[in-house]
Amino acid sequence: MKVGILGSGEVGKTLAAGFIKHGHQVAVGTRDPAKLADWRRKHAAAQVGSFAEAAAFGEVAVLAVKGSAAIDVIRATGADALAGKTVIDTTNPIADRPPEHGVVGFFTRTNESLLERLQKDFPRVHFVKAFNSVGSDLMVNPSYSGGPPTMFICGNNAAAKRTVTTVLEQFGWESADMGHAEAARAIEPLCVLWCIPGFLHNQWTHAFKLLKK
Repeated sequence: MKVGILGSGEVGKTLAAGFIKHGHQVAVGTRDPAKLADWRRKHAAAQVGSFAEAAAFGEVAVLAVKGSAAIDVIRATGADALAGKTVIDTTNPIADRPPEHGVVGFFTRTNESLLERLQKDFPRVHFVKAFNSVGSDLMVNPSYSGGPPTMFICGNNAAAKRTVTTVLEQFGWESADMGHAEAARAIEPLCVLWCIPGFLHNQWTHAFKLLKK
C-alpha cells in the first residue's frame, strides 16, 4: 500500500519505518522536514512533505500527533484528501498536566472519546483506533514469550477495520475488534493503564493480552 504518516514524532517515525520494513510505500507529513534529516538517512525510501502531501499520497493514513493537535491537523490537512480513506488513529486525549501518582489525565469526558470527536467532525473519513495502548518501541513486531500481544481496535467502517487488522498482523499483533467508535471510550484509557508501571516503576516493556477460552 501507499501509506501517508501524519506526524513526525516517535510514533510517526516508528510506524513509518515499520511500513517500509513490510514493503509499503511511505510519505511522512510534517511541519518541520528538517527534524527528519537523521531519520531519512536510515530510511531513504520514504518521502517527506507537508501533511496535505502525505494525505494525498496515502491510500491509508496514520494520524500520529499529540491528541490535543489531532483535530487541527486533520483540518489543516484537508478532510477531502482523506475522505473515504482508512485513517489509523494512534492518538490519546492526554491533558497537558503532570500525571498524579502515575495516572495521566485526559481532556475528554467519561462518555466521549477523541476518536468520536474526530469522526463527528470529519464524517467522510474512516477512522480506526489502534496503536494507542503501547509505547512506540513496541509497535512493530514486538516479541513476547506469551505470543503476540493484543491490539484493541474500533471504528465505524468494517472494511477499514479489516485493513487495519491486516496491518496489525504484519506488525506482529493480534487484533480485537471492540465495535463502533464509542468503544474508544474504553480503548483510549488503556493508555492510562499502560503508563502507570512506567511512571511508577520505570517499566515500559509490557503490552496487553486478551485471553479467550
